[in-house]
Amino acid sequence: MGIHNLDKLFSPASIAVIGASERPGRIGRALMHNLLHDGFKGRLFPVNPGSEQIMGLPAVPTITALDTPIDLAVIAVPIDRVPEVVGQCVAAETKAAVIISAGGKETGEGGRQIEKRIEEAAAGRIRIVGPNCLGVMAPGARLNATFAASMPNSGNLALVSQSGAVCTAILDLSYKEGIGFSHFVSIGSMLDVDFGDTIDYLGRDPAAKSILLYVEQLSNIRKFMSAARAVSRIKPIIVLKAGSSQAGARAAASHTGALAGEDAVYDAAFKRAGVIRVHSIEELFDCAELMAKQPRPSGSRLAIVTNGGGPGVMAVDALVRRAEPGDRRSPGSGPAPMLEPPQPGGHPRRRHHGAVCASG
Repeated sequence: MGIHNLDKLFSPASIAVIGASERPGRIGRALMHNLLHDGFKGRLFPVNPGSEQIMGLPAVPTITALDTPIDLAVIAVPIDRVPEVVGQCVAAETKAAVIISAGGKETGEGGRQIEKRIEEAAAGRIRIVGPNCLGVMAPGARLNATFAASMPNSGNLALVSQSGAVCTAILDLSYKEGIGFSHFVSIGSMLDVDFGDTIDYLGRDPAAKSILLYVEQLSNIRKFMSAARAVSRIKPIIVLKAGSSQAGARAAASHTGALAGEDAVYDAAFKRAGVIRVHSIEELFDCAELMAKQPRPSGSRLAIVTNGGGPGVMAVDALVRRAEPGDRRSPGSGPAPMLEPPQPGGHPRRRHHGAVCASG
């Protein structure tokens, strides 16, 4: 379905929280609190058949009881009730839904059957993020439709993650480093909206300058490749692909129901699409910090500035190991100049030391 109605997901004018609650410890309570506390400016409707009022707002028993169509439904009810709720959303002409509920295909055949029923209820008439996800944030729009503890600052990074825990880990780091985000998407089991859809949408949104991905599987590689190849020409895309080992792939299947393929195939696909691959959350966040605080490099020329020869040598070695063969500086081109420490009463003196200050 591409980017159809994804604007209703990231900038909704109205939200219904289905499973809203005032009881401490309930996800429905966290969702309501975050939307209210973080300043959502649209209309908010709690939906719960057992309550007449939730957090000062009148509650309705079902979304169909509302007299106006809703842009976004956030669903936090037991997974076996979700097919019925999605059917009600379709009947109410709701444009998009975030399904927080876990218990889908990651639990086995029973969960896969529930997801099949959800898909049938949706009938292609509503966009769905999830199930089994943390939710979505758009800090610039004051949208926090998640049960995370807090929302990051507004910025120019977009994160799309198949793991809610990875989302919260990066959130924690972002608070410490003062890094902001334009979009924060926990994509879950990808029943409908997948990486290809979100890359396509974020590539068109000027608020997102760089895109970070945590991937366990790609549900539609052709769509991913098409979107990534187009967007990577104008915005950097950085991916952390988990499940690269056989044991990791089995763990991914138990986590989100992902069936991870041969890692070499993914590696080749990322390179062909112009996507930068990293191998740890630390590397992903280092790239995030770089993209948030520095302009995108306009070329392939690189200088290493260091106050010690040893770290410079190791940096050059690391760059050569990671570089494509055609990118490496030819041996005859000579080293780049390096500035020595200032001499007493004078200016820094230029000398050559290819291992410490190199380009290529």
